[in-house]
Amino acid sequence: MVEIEIDGKKVEVQEGSMVMDAANKLGTYIPHFCYHKKLSIAANCRMCLVEVEKAPKPLPACATPVMPGMIVRSNSEKAVKAQKGVMEFLLINHPLDCPICDQGGECQLQDLAVGYGDSSSRYEEEKRVVAPKDVGPLISMKEMSRCIHCTRCVRFGQEVAGVMEFGMLGRGEHAEITSFVGKTVDSELSGNMIDLCPVGALTSKPFRYSARTWELSRRKSVSPHDSLGANLIVQVKAGKVMRVLPLENDDVNECWISDKDRFAYEGLNSEDRLTSPMIKQDDKWQETDWQTALEYVAHGLRNIKHEHGADSIAALATPYSTLEEMSLLQKLVRGIGSENIDFRLRQSDFSLDAGVTPWLGMSIAEFGALKRAFVIGSFLRKDHPLLAARLRQAVKQGASVSILHASDDDLLMPVANKMIKAPSDWLSALSEVVAAVAQAKGIAAPAGFDAIQPSSEAKQIAASLLSGEPKAVLLGNAVLQHPQAAKLHAAAQWIAQNTEAKFGFLTEAANSVGGYLVGANGANAAQAFAQPRKAYVLLNAEPELDSFNPQVARSALNQAEMVVVMSPYKHGNDFADVLLPIAPFSETSGTFVNGEGRAQSFNGTVKPLGDTRPAWKVLRVLGNLLELSGFDYDTSEAIRNEILGTSAPADANLLPRLNNFGKATPQAEVAAAGLQLERVADVSIYATDAIVRRSQPLQQTNDGAAPKAWLSADLAAKLGIAAGDQVKVTQGAGSAVLAAAIDAKLPVNVVRVAAGHQSTAGLGAMFGSISVEKA
Repeated sequence: MVEIEIDGKKVEVQEGSMVMDAANKLGTYIPHFCYHKKLSIAANCRMCLVEVEKAPKPLPACATPVMPGMIVRSNSEKAVKAQKGVMEFLLINHPLDCPICDQGGECQLQDLAVGYGDSSSRYEEEKRVVAPKDVGPLISMKEMSRCIHCTRCVRFGQEVAGVMEFGMLGRGEHAEITSFVGKTVDSELSGNMIDLCPVGALTSKPFRYSARTWELSRRKSVSPHDSLGANLIVQVKAGKVMRVLPLENDDVNECWISDKDRFAYEGLNSEDRLTSPMIKQDDKWQETDWQTALEYVAHGLRNIKHEHGADSIAALATPYSTLEEMSLLQKLVRGIGSENIDFRLRQSDFSLDAGVTPWLGMSIAEFGALKRAFVIGSFLRKDHPLLAARLRQAVKQGASVSILHASDDDLLMPVANKMIKAPSDWLSALSEVVAAVAQAKGIAAPAGFDAIQPSSEAKQIAASLLSGEPKAVLLGNAVLQHPQAAKLHAAAQWIAQNTEAKFGFLTEAANSVGGYLVGANGANAAQAFAQPRKAYVLLNAEPELDSFNPQVARSALNQAEMVVVMSPYKHGNDFADVLLPIAPFSETSGTFVNGEGRAQSFNGTVKPLGDTRPAWKVLRVLGNLLELSGFDYDTSEAIRNEILGTSAPADANLLPRLNNFGKATPQAEVAAAGLQLERVADVSIYATDAIVRRSQPLQQTNDGAAPKAWLSADLAAKLGIAAGDQVKVTQGAGSAVLAAAIDAKLPVNVVRVAAGHQSTAGLGAMFGSISVEKA
């Protein structure tokens, strides 16, 4: 440790720290623009000049290493004169258009100009003008003349997002920040560059000119869009969500959020919103009041139970529903006498040990400190943008990542070992890694693995896992959706246990862990659709987009006598009988349990739209109408406290209730010669849930575009298909006409077609045989 003095106060910091770090530790503010605690040092704005005793001239605090006994003055006459000089230079070319600037009121340059700027400028030359640029639907670069070249956006792209989408061209007054010629900004973390910009050069395109910062009230919330549970600040004006920003929490999302978390709010105010209960009579939809709608539902469920038995009723939720909502839904269904309740809509194999309640297996901080990781079946960057960013930082610190997957997506980080195999070959690939671990450690492989000869890739993955600490074996979304999920789990568990690695799941949604905690995993979703029931209650679910096999789901719903849709949006008009408008996360209170088992509660940020009601209240009233016991809650907190066993979510230790380890023994499988075409389905980052699917800005991005049929180069040549051709993709009883695209890294017999989109909703299962022909 090194002791220095700043403005008369002594402070101890790590050797190699900068003066700025010491000032931050003391709580002393030094003005700055280019410095950011999560980015590398650029020292190019010079605003943080300080006086250092015995130094001939002021030095930049962000780039001056501490020395024992150093004496620093941050607000001496010499320091302030230097800072004012820098401010004068910064303002030479700035357009000084504060009254019309979208950043007015929350602009670092504006704030510091008050303290360090002059009332008039000595310069009379013409100011420079920078041509505006179009970089896509999320970031506006209309006023790049305001840019002060702090390069925060450039460094963020290179260092955190992992892709350099902005760079600086030219020198002197011709210098400008720009994207690559004709390219849009497509990173899934790009919106953070808006927050980082200390002036009004990069602004939010959807939010632009819609409100002034002082008109907005700020409320804390939690993101419902992926398993991280990013902490949010939701900004509201006149009862409407206007903007979403990150709330800093180093244990969860640091100071970043993904674009999905940031811009999905546009879907909250979609024209699709359902604002009053509706009942279908004589094939016509009629608006009604809550009393009538709920009595109609209760009466219908009673009749169906009376005529066909309780087992003919099923309820399905999405894992984006809150803890409280899922808890009451499972209580309602079990109260009626049915076990048909599930939230695992995209799963197909439910033979996993009943004792397994999947979670990350470690804290997010521990995940970020891994030295060895073996990731199986995950579209990591798009499924978990901020976890991928953590892993990217770990790789920079020397971590080594191995993957087994069906597509070789660019993870924007060096990957040490890859096994790119068709989904039907994943088990044989893991069998090779099991054999390689047994060989390397000189231990007996499980029964049946003696004949397996590990490939060189399998040996490298085993060697990687047997070196370095800490390490983890992680199962992605595609493993849980895979038809052999239980067997893949058993093999991966054996590998983790025998390499002494942590074992975890990269869980799918905001409340996937919570669904298990409240027991919303009864008789499974696949069965509920495969053997059609007489009544379905759907909570937040759009089965044709959220299910493993949309064809089977759709067919079951069409045959049902009664389908109750509980959703913030109008959908299912052709198969539903009742539409009940329930509040999205922004209009209700609730709790999500994220992938690491952290319970995070939030309150509604705006009043429910129209006649919308929180789903937990709707389920409570429905329970009372059905005369079921245990539905007398006054607040969502009462339901939460009962589930967590504590009134403070932060105190809830849920880890004893979570478990990734099953009792099944691994089964060996040898790769068959794969000739049949098979599908692998990702769920596009902007098609995961109902709110995101309705956010116009996200749907206009490249990631929001309609899915393509991705073929390997060999398969395309064999079928005579070129990139951009229209192809007819057939699966089961349905087909879709899509544009073809070529991915040279795909396995020869694999066709990648995304799920969760209207254009592919007519296709069958997310994995399985598929046929492709020229349209």
